[in-house]
Amino acid sequence: MLAVSGWAEGYTPEPYSSELVKKAEAGDAKAQFDLGICYQNGLVVTKDNKEALKWYTKAAERGFAEAQCMLGAWYQNGIVVAEDEKEAMKWYTKAGEQGQADAQYSLGIFYENGIGPARNEKEMVKWFTKSAELGHLGGQEYLGTLYYEGKGVTQDYEKAVKWFTKSAEQGGVNAQYYLGRCYAKAEGVIKDESEALKWYTKAAKRGHKDAKKALEELKSK
Repeated sequence: MLAVSGWAEGYTPEPYSSELVKKAEAGDAKAQFDLGICYQNGLVVTKDNKEALKWYTKAAERGFAEAQCMLGAWYQNGIVVAEDEKEAMKWYTKAGEQGQADAQYSLGIFYENGIGPARNEKEMVKWFTKSAELGHLGGQEYLGTLYYEGKGVTQDYEKAVKWFTKSAEQGGVNAQYYLGRCYAKAEGVIKDESEALKWYTKAAKRGHKDAKKALEELKSK
């Protein structure tokens, strides 16, 4: 998810300056979002979450997807504003419909757990798929799990392996564990203990308890 304490990975905000303020006050949505980041994180200016919220809201209302996603996270977590799942859902949906992968992933979580809206597996699969196709590590990991367990979709180990691999290669620890399991049990792939060992090891080094156990069992054979 877009970090509520910062900004999306890979996003480079414009640093605070009088020129940034002028652009934000003139209605430049990106400048408004960047100014919000400056206030939220105390970059040059004094940290002020209320001022950050003001600028995030302005940017979100002008259709800036990253600001909409950030606003969704703030409403979800009750930062400055009162916790409001419906309002969070509203902003995540606006951002998700514009192709913002973090928001799409969050929508998948909302529909999976019935947060805000009623639980809806069709919508859950839809949003996890969208985020996964955009390269979102968490979306890929979740989608792999859905195919592995047959949750909301027809069980399909090959598709599970596809998405686990994409996520695992980005560092998704649960995906690394499940990928190791798929290779160990020949689920969706040809059995390959060396590949199982590789992925179990990666997950175990990250502290994954099931991966540690599976690794010990594999080494004891």
